[in-house]
Amino acid sequence: MVFFADRMYQLRNEKGYTREQLASELGCMPRQIQDYEEGKLYPMVDIADFFDVSLDYLMGRTECREINKIK
Repeated sequence: MVFFADRMYQLRNEKGYTREQLASELGCMPRQIQDYEEGKLYPMVDIADFFDVSLDYLMGRTECREINKIK
């Protein structure tokens, strides 16, 4: 799950947010943002992996259950 951690960090920095600012926007604690960026927490990924469905399917953004995996 390195991709999520790296991408979260990259996207936060691109927007110019501190961890505290992003946590405030998302309604969580800065420690949670830190855990995401350090790869200690994966929101919803574990559940999607358990059921072998995409995150978009799990969150209702698509009816397609298929996961687009990196080859």
